[in-house]
Amino acid sequence: MVHQYKNNGYDIVLDVNSGAIHVVDDVTYDVIEMYAARENVADTSAEEIVTALSGKYGKEEVEEAIDEVQTLIKNEELFTKDTYENYMMDFKKRPTVVKALCLHIAHDCNLACRYCFAEEGEYHGRRALMSFETGKKALDFLIANSGNRRNLEVDFFGGEPLMNWQVVKDLVAYGREQEKIHNKNFRFTLTTNGVLLNDEIMEFANKEMGNVVLSIDGRKEVHDHMRPFRKGAGSYDLIVPKFQKFADSRNQDKYYVRGTFTHNNLDFSNDVLHLADLGFKQISVEPVVAQPTEDYAIREEDLPQLYEEYDKLAAEMVKRHKNGNDFNFFHFMIDLEGGPCVAKRLSGCGSGTEYLAVTPWGDLYPCHQFVGNEDFLLGNVDEGIKRQDICDEFKCCNVYAKEKCRNCFAKFYCSGGCAANSYNFHGDIHNAYDIGCALQKKRIECAIMIKAAEADEE
Repeated sequence: MVHQYKNNGYDIVLDVNSGAIHVVDDVTYDVIEMYAARENVADTSAEEIVTALSGKYGKEEVEEAIDEVQTLIKNEELFTKDTYENYMMDFKKRPTVVKALCLHIAHDCNLACRYCFAEEGEYHGRRALMSFETGKKALDFLIANSGNRRNLEVDFFGGEPLMNWQVVKDLVAYGREQEKIHNKNFRFTLTTNGVLLNDEIMEFANKEMGNVVLSIDGRKEVHDHMRPFRKGAGSYDLIVPKFQKFADSRNQDKYYVRGTFTHNNLDFSNDVLHLADLGFKQISVEPVVAQPTEDYAIREEDLPQLYEEYDKLAAEMVKRHKNGNDFNFFHFMIDLEGGPCVAKRLSGCGSGTEYLAVTPWGDLYPCHQFVGNEDFLLGNVDEGIKRQDICDEFKCCNVYAKEKCRNCFAKFYCSGGCAANSYNFHGDIHNAYDIGCALQKKRIECAIMIKAAEADEE
């Protein structure tokens, strides 16, 4: 399987199964397209291609391109076979260990974000703060279920985790003690809206947090509309100076400013560039996931404009890179040489198997987006996993279990997409959220183009 597209002046060909990427000229692009039109590439006639394209390019040029394409095919860099599907049979049976927890340290929040899937921190339930005792049991559960894996991750999440800051600090201290006893290494991370951020918290986070996510949507009018306080006032002016100071204190590394764009700001590339112009170097602005009944939901008719926005952003990033004023955009970050292992490429984030969410009272769910849906209640930190059948279903969640993914060029980059989004839109974790898929494919195309532009500079 190959995927061909043109972007920002580059003719790009992706060989899906090998991951090989070729930046080609127009004639080679058209030759490959004629090969791809055949059900069996071996049946492609060189004479037929020469006849079809010589009027456009000239016979010698077409013949030279055909030779190049045939060499790539021979070297297994083009039209390669899928060697992973059979691997999945054993992959489903693989033993798994828990390696990451999302600790819902606070089911409460001091903002009233309009698009919040967590209902201002309540998660379809009640407001609550996690106790130190429950948090300790969660860390003990993680250690006990991590097998031989040494590196473990714990994300302090909410609601707003800073509303329960003392427990965060106490759990980090407890985790550091347990590291020595059990030969483990905890990587703690934190997601915050910044309202309660202060110098003491920044200092502690810089010492103990491997990554920090700072929530901001972009331009002041966009951010304040979607992320106000409960009485309606905006939060932009309060958090921006704090976030700038925090990012600088982390040497512009190991953090993200993370925003959400909606139907209300389809020109979201301006929000990304606004954040870059504020000095932030690590940026993630992602599409809202919401039911069509919400006025801010992304709609299918929004896609053409959003494609243009991604193209515009990618071209601007190429320009800024050349000028030495670049920044990282999370959804355009792609590793074409190494990247995730095969297991992660095929099955994604590991929700429900390797990654679990813990509520303030110690219930276990496949991930933070399933919290509150008791159909996905796995167990609790006292008794452990009680619904292994749910975990087994998530273990089978991979790109070959999803009809929409099997023949998609993006499958080894997106790993089948988000199980929670699939369930929320289709009632099935083995489906895919269509608007999310469309945008993901566009982002991958832009990311590869950026890599091509960088290679062009060398």
